[in-house]
This record gives sequence, structure tokens and C-alpha cells, in this order.
Amino acid sequence: MIPRPALSSGITAHRLYKNITLYMNEPKPPVAGRSSLTSWDHKPLTLMLPWLGSRPQAVAKYCDIYFRSGFDVLVVESEVKDFLWPRWGLDHGKTLLDLLQSERFTTRPLLVHAFSIGGYTFAQLLVHISKDEHKYEAVTKRIKGQVYDSLVVGTLDHMAVGLSKTMFPRWETLVKEISLLYFNIFKRQTVDYFNASIDVFWNTPVTAPALFYFCENDLMSDAQTVERLSGYWQKNGIEITTKKWEVSKHAGHLKMHPEEYLSTFNSFLQSLQLVPLKAKM
Repeated sequence: MIPRPALSSGITAHRLYKNITLYMNEPKPPVAGRSSLTSWDHKPLTLMLPWLGSRPQAVAKYCDIYFRSGFDVLVVESEVKDFLWPRWGLDHGKTLLDLLQSERFTTRPLLVHAFSIGGYTFAQLLVHISKDEHKYEAVTKRIKGQVYDSLVVGTLDHMAVGLSKTMFPRWETLVKEISLLYFNIFKRQTVDYFNASIDVFWNTPVTAPALFYFCENDLMSDAQTVERLSGYWQKNGIEITTKKWEVSKHAGHLKMHPEEYLSTFNSFLQSLQLVPLKAKM
């Protein structure tokens, strides 16, 4: 949860579940006796899926970008156990999907912003949607944009590297090898689930425009695979925007290239027409 000193003025935090926190940008609840369909009910909501081990202060910088444009932000954190035992990750995805379908959010347009392995968390949500697209059609239609920053995509080896680098950097090589061994031993409970999630992500039921941030020197996010994925989506009718750097940092593009990051993001956000053109990033 983002510490209070890091929050912008007028932002309130509401812990909805253990790993899910809603940050409201000057909320105005419906007045008793009046219609509940107020402008607040239709305020855009960002579904933010941070990287594993992210510091609250770092996440706050990204949230602030959305706060300045009038968005609320729903931060959904993931845990190592969600990756080591994907069935738990699927449960986490189902909880999130049910929340997005609840009365509190059902009228609100959505923008997904996933970092690193946070894209896997979103893929778990997509698995449930793909099994009953008619049931969850309202949710997919409400997703107006997708942002993927340093998406961990590629082989299972990339997943193991991502886990080791983000959570146990001092024992990176050892943790990577142990992770691969673990995945091999429990293939039916892990690898088969990963492959299903990857397949659903490539053939996503979400057709909203997507923005990809990535770089050539990122060992956790394979640039060639990101380009293949974005090209595949584009061929399937999804509007794609990409921003690639030759040298940058995994989940650290905003810090290393702030002007380019924000300029690209601002143009993308304005193209979605979710905020007034006069909004400043």
C-alpha cells in the first residue's frame, strides 16, 4: 500500500482485499435521494498491476500520472506463490474479475497498465474470460486501453529469470535453476498452466488499443518476442503503439527516459479519448 506521504493531495486509499487497493481521486459519492449514475460512476479507472517486489514509492509515481488526468487507480499486487502455484494465481484473477463486475465498478471504463510479470496476472484474468466470453463481455468492452511496460514474455526460462532477478537477485542463478527444476517436477501444476495463460494472452479477447514499452538490453523481457506479439495483435485488428529503447532498465523506463515515456503515454492516452484534451500529464 502506498504510504500517505507519497500520495497526491485529494487522494484517498481504500484496501478492498489483502493485495488490492483502490486509490480514489477526490471521490464524490452519490447524494441520497438522487440517481446513482453520476459523473463519478463513469470516471475512468486504471487497473495497475505492478512488478514483483515493487516499492510503494515507485508505484506511486505511476499512479500520480493517472491522478493528474482525473483517473482513479486500482492497484493489484501479486505474490510469488501466484506464480509458483498457478492455480492460486487463477483464484487471484477470479477475485479481481468478480470485483471489476461488482456494482462499484460496473459502469466505469478501464485502462490496464501492467509491468513485468504483472502481465501474467492479467493473463490469469483473461483465462477466466476466455472460458466464458459471453458472461464477461461487459468487462472486455469496458477495457479501452492496455499498457505493457517491460512485459515478461518469451520462454519459461524468461519466467524463471524474472522471478530470480526481482525477488532474489543475490542468488539469481541458483534461484533460476531451482525454479526450472520445480517447474519440471510439477509440470502439470505449473508449466501446463503457464502455457495455457500464454496462449490466451496471445489470442486475447481484449481488442482495445495497446502500448508496449520495452528495450533491447532487457534479459527479462525479450524484445524480439514483444515485437512478434505486438505484430500478431496488430494483424488481428488491435491498434498498436510501441516505444523501444536500445538501452534502458527493466520496469525503469520512466526513470531513465522520462520525457519520451510521458510523451508517448500522453499521446496514447489522448487517443483513447478517456480524458479531456486539456488534461496535462
